[in-house]
Amino acid sequence: MLADQLVAKFNAVDTTALCDADKSIRLVDSAIRLRSAEVRVVGPAFTVQCRGDFFAVLRAIESASPGDVIVVDGGGREIAFAGEMFARGAVVRRLGGIIVDGGYRDIGYVRGCGLPIYSRFITPMAGTTSQLGELQIPVTCGGVPVAPGDLILADEEGMIVVEPERVESLLDAAAAIKEAEAGVVAKLDAGLTLSDGINVAAHTEALRSGESSTLQFLP
Repeated sequence: MLADQLVAKFNAVDTTALCDADKSIRLVDSAIRLRSAEVRVVGPAFTVQCRGDFFAVLRAIESASPGDVIVVDGGGREIAFAGEMFARGAVVRRLGGIIVDGGYRDIGYVRGCGLPIYSRFITPMAGTTSQLGELQIPVTCGGVPVAPGDLILADEEGMIVVEPERVESLLDAAAAIKEAEAGVVAKLDAGLTLSDGINVAAHTEALRSGESSTLQFLP
């Protein structure tokens, strides 16, 4: 399972701050939508690749370790690759979530489920169960590459994929951004303006002069 320290760091920030810290971060297509009651996902990817057949997803749920996030590359097909039974099975095995680039069903149960579940579609039509599929190989989900062990981070803003060796530095950078933003919020609450907390005038002048500049928080 992911270290408690990293989970706590993610819980103190959000994907918005992480994207601000790294504009090249892998951002999953927003069409992969939340279907369950629990929003936040944080855990290593356990990858699945299958096409029109969901047996590999069952194999993944039964093979993954506690805290793993099942990431299903279903080719974006409008076929259900999982449903209520798989969600219940994942809860029993203490998995970290199920992400499907394809369909999910049994939403009557799933919408109240405490396991984070995301999918591209909702559909009652399930696939077949006659193919093994592939487990723990590089896949594509929501338009981005996902390798086994990549960290999946999701909240109300969206879902991102991060290499495990980079996640701690990104979380620290996101925490610094949140701290700086809190300083601007305090100024606004005190009746000051955005220009009192952000270098609006200096950045404007630099851009007009053709100089290199970045928008920054003021101390």
